[in-house]
Amino acid sequence: MSLSDPIADMLTRVRNAHGAEQEYTEMAHSRMKSEIARILKKEGFIRDYTTEGTAAKKTLRVYLKYGPKGEPGIAGLKRASRPGLRRYAGAKELPRVLGGMGIAIVSTSSGIMTDKEARRQQAGGEVLCYIW
Repeated sequence: MSLSDPIADMLTRVRNAHGAEQEYTEMAHSRMKSEIARILKKEGFIRDYTTEGTAAKKTLRVYLKYGPKGEPGIAGLKRASRPGLRRYAGAKELPRVLGGMGIAIVSTSSGIMTDKEARRQQAGGEVLCYIW
């Protein structure tokens, strides 16, 4: 199956798995998705992630996080830049999600990072998504 926007597919899978209160969700592996999962784990939005399979058929498994009352660790996800309309921002114009309570994931020349890290390094780039 060919996807025109694999990042949006990843975010939708995570959103749907949270809605169904699943323990984890699986998707095809890519370096970009793995980096997004790394950031989500570092920021405390997911429990963990693993890469399984051989080089030809790798899968990324994202373990979701829930609170003590069963509330999801991710309240919302939104794709900012998409294949039909790319969103770029300079270091000073990077968005603040919910006044700093959420994060924006940015693809810079130094790699994929959060908006806070990009501001600290004074690097702009493509704003991939917002997570809160």
